[in-house]
Amino acid sequence: MTTKQTHTLAVPGVELVYDVRGPLPPGDGRPALLMIGQPMTAEGFDALAPHFTDRTVVTYDPRGLGRSVRTDGRSDHTPQQQAADLHLLIEALDAGPVDVFASSGGAVTALELVAAHPGDVVTLVAHEPPINAVLPDVAAAERARAAFNEAYQAKGFGAGMAAFVAMTSWQGEFTDAYFAQPAPDPAMIGMPTDDDGTRDNPLLSKSSWAITDYQPDASALTASSTRIVIAVGEESAGTYTARTALGTAALLGQEAVVFPSHHGGFLGGEFGYPGKPEEFAARLREVLDAG
Repeated sequence: MTTKQTHTLAVPGVELVYDVRGPLPPGDGRPALLMIGQPMTAEGFDALAPHFTDRTVVTYDPRGLGRSVRTDGRSDHTPQQQAADLHLLIEALDAGPVDVFASSGGAVTALELVAAHPGDVVTLVAHEPPINAVLPDVAAAERARAAFNEAYQAKGFGAGMAAFVAMTSWQGEFTDAYFAQPAPDPAMIGMPTDDDGTRDNPLLSKSSWAITDYQPDASALTASSTRIVIAVGEESAGTYTARTALGTAALLGQEAVVFPSHHGGFLGGEFGYPGKPEEFAARLREVLDAG
């Protein structure tokens, strides 16, 4: 197993903490492989990264999440700020341009990185980016997002997460039938029913709404020198993030590439959301090598 080395990069407003598996610069001449998520932090890739012992793999905690403590006095998480941080991180690695595997909100950040700094990335695999603007039912999607935030604000984490799961597991467009459903019971999905009083969860509060409100610059992305691959999970079909992946791919004039499992298909069982990391890694390797 490749040893993981932890580093800290001081950039304006935050101490970015990142982990490196393998040599820098990479010994075989292939790009370093950067794995990013949002609001997931570096440990979310602990099941995937070990399948790439022949690559130098870099993971990190985004600004204000996990170990990357921010000092800018802000609590919002925007693709633009995170992309600016990644640009500085890639410069600090002194091994760019890199390949990027990006998950969920991290995929949105990576699209912004490519639009703003196309020379930073050779190949981007953007897995199920949650972008409302590419949906035909964008207004309904925003209403569904507001509903899980309202549940969180009213009753706390468990109620908010139950409403979030209901949204992200719904099949197809958000219709009147979706909004007519009774409020989901947190206990039914193993969520706490008590309220600890906190309201700063980056997934359930409004602090990350800039992610789902992101407006992709299709012209900049399609003109970029970066090879962009939009990925979708085979088990995600019909769900919110599968639909946003297909919509993003269509915006860029391509078809989404199917990956094993679901939205968290690269995860092990440590988050209670087990995927198929070995199969996922094989597919990711195949897609990266095709470039």
